[in-house]
Amino acid sequence: MPPTAFAPPVAPAAEGIALRPVRDGARHRSRRALRRAAPALLGYVAVRLLGVVVLAKWAHLKGHGLWPQLANQWDSRWYLGIANRGYDEVLTGARNTCNLAFFPLYPFLVKAFAHPLPPGHRASTGLALSVTASLLAAWGVFAVGDRLYGRRVGVVLAVLWGVTPVALVQWMGYTESLFTALAAWSLYAVLTGRWVWAGSLSLLAGLTRPTGVALAAAVTVSALLTLRRARRERATGAESVPATGAGGPPAAGTGNPPAASMARVVTGCVLAPLGWLGYLVWVAVRLGRWDGYFAVQRTWTNQIDGGVETLRSLRETLTYQARPELFLVVVSLVIMLSAGLYAVCVARRQPPPLLIFTGTLLVIVLCSGGVYFPRARFLLPGFPLLLPFAVAIARAKRRTALLVLGGAALCSAYLGAYMALVWPSAP
Repeated sequence: MPPTAFAPPVAPAAEGIALRPVRDGARHRSRRALRRAAPALLGYVAVRLLGVVVLAKWAHLKGHGLWPQLANQWDSRWYLGIANRGYDEVLTGARNTCNLAFFPLYPFLVKAFAHPLPPGHRASTGLALSVTASLLAAWGVFAVGDRLYGRRVGVVLAVLWGVTPVALVQWMGYTESLFTALAAWSLYAVLTGRWVWAGSLSLLAGLTRPTGVALAAAVTVSALLTLRRARRERATGAESVPATGAGGPPAAGTGNPPAASMARVVTGCVLAPLGWLGYLVWVAVRLGRWDGYFAVQRTWTNQIDGGVETLRSLRETLTYQARPELFLVVVSLVIMLSAGLYAVCVARRQPPPLLIFTGTLLVIVLCSGGVYFPRARFLLPGFPLLLPFAVAIARAKRRTALLVLGGAALCSAYLGAYMALVWPSAP
């Protein structure tokens, strides 16, 4: 590009000198952010290692190996099949047979990272990808909690996410860790006004799981609220001043960026739903029918029924069965507790993007007519629902907090091993 009167050319050496402080500054900020998140990451790794140790011991007593339980069970096989052979081209109508129900980002990454490795390493690659994504997710969960309520709450929130009843899935060949990482950092980007990052991460989340539409809704609606508020302030001549949310930092949906950044807000708003919508369009074209993805979901009995199946399963598990299966009891308690925690989050006026994300996620999970037992896993990315617990534990005495988190870690370790080795179906 020729130089202009406004921007004189920069010599290569001078340009390198100018860019070096920028790179050094970015590395310094990254190291500082990692040091701040270190207690959360160490606590998260500790509780997850406890879960793996309990699983390994239990699996040994039953004569099973640890690696197959983590890397090559249930949905992991579907993702590995997509990485190995690609997607189906026709919809036969047979129940639970079409792999187009599974979104593409995770198997694509498995295939890409395993490409230079010898054949047969894709299951291990998928497991390594999930573990790595879980660390990024824990960091993002910490960042959101730290942003809203301070470092102590952020640490507790990350550990709580690692001791949920089905947290073992975070270190299995599943997509929950990858999706949670993308969701947490996208929500953090909204909270800090980084709209292009928020939209880009939401786009990737929409290529990871069908519940990516919940994150797209959170980013899009928050962006639209910001644009409406900025327009209203321009109309009244008011100066745009970011409001502060809980704990002091600017909260998404409450502050208005200057007019110069409106283009970034619009960009984030447009990007957010493109991943989810793009996959639905691709499936429609591949199957030659406009409702292709929804037709696939119907073969998996995952159509929306307004919550009829959820209520029926809750009533049957907790009321009519004399000796209900432990795992189904846990799933039922997670569902009821999640609904109650959402009401608490609304009452405490969490920032709009968090409420929109978790609210939409709950609606999708609870109103699905699909199988009942995976719903605790489907709710795993809804980490903002844990914020009321995190705040309460962080404000308690240190000994009380350690006892609560330690007890939760032991329960999670037992339930994770039970889910993998005793429960006869998918987590």
